[in-house]
Amino acid sequence: MPSLKEVRNRITSVNSTTQITKAMKMVSAAKLRRAQDAITQMRPYATKLNELISAVSANTEVGTASPYTQVRSVEKVLVIVVTSDRGLCGAFNANVVKATVAHINENYPAQLAKGNVEIMALGKKGGETLQKRGFKTNTEFMDIFQRLSFATARQAAEQAMAAFANGKYDVVEIVFNEFKNVATQIIRVEQMLPLVEKKDDNAKAANTDYIFEPSEEEIVLELMPKAIKMQLFKAVLESNASEHGARMTAMDKATDNANELLRNLKIEYNRSRQAAITKEILEIVGGAEALKGN
Repeated sequence: MPSLKEVRNRITSVNSTTQITKAMKMVSAAKLRRAQDAITQMRPYATKLNELISAVSANTEVGTASPYTQVRSVEKVLVIVVTSDRGLCGAFNANVVKATVAHINENYPAQLAKGNVEIMALGKKGGETLQKRGFKTNTEFMDIFQRLSFATARQAAEQAMAAFANGKYDVVEIVFNEFKNVATQIIRVEQMLPLVEKKDDNAKAANTDYIFEPSEEEIVLELMPKAIKMQLFKAVLESNASEHGARMTAMDKATDNANELLRNLKIEYNRSRQAAITKEILEIVGGAEALKGN
């Protein structure tokens, strides 16, 4: 049985840990509100932009002329992996890394064997882990969450778009956590390039007549790059909100576990203290009986 001093030290340590986890939960809750507002406002815009591109492309032949719609035989692959810069958020980062590795092994084993699969890491945790696992990793935008903005996400998207247009990659995909609620994040794998039209058989867009100003070509070729950049920025915002939700949940569970441990330690402390008192009483009684016998 541990001594009273050891148990007291453990109680003090657990109390300190509980205060830290409570503080981290509150910080994550405050950040989550802002991050959730940002992605909630972004989703309708991104969805409507994609719908507009699909609708216009379905009515015109201009979209096929874009370098971002060219479908080629897949020889070289770029996977954009969105994680966080910090840990203490449960399995948030591990799930993205696991999903990325599984996706590459399942869909691009031949390209991986030839060294034609490259990772663009957005977030330090994923970049560092995948580097250690031997993947070819671009870390230029690994610190994106330290300066999170559309301008930074646009730079990363433009680099991937230019490389795809120049034939460096034949397909570009994004792996990230989609925010559903505080306790739930869903791993998504989305194709970023080539841009694929999402056709809906029930949609009426294909039967809509459009008046183009200034011209079909200018509108479509202007909207396509913007939609691609918005897709990446949306994935980053989804991951950012998911990270704070995951950390909030992890810190809440850590606080509960610490409180449970604290209760058990207090019971153990009281038992140890009671045992020590009983031992002292027995020693006193034993001494008294020995003196009485003499």
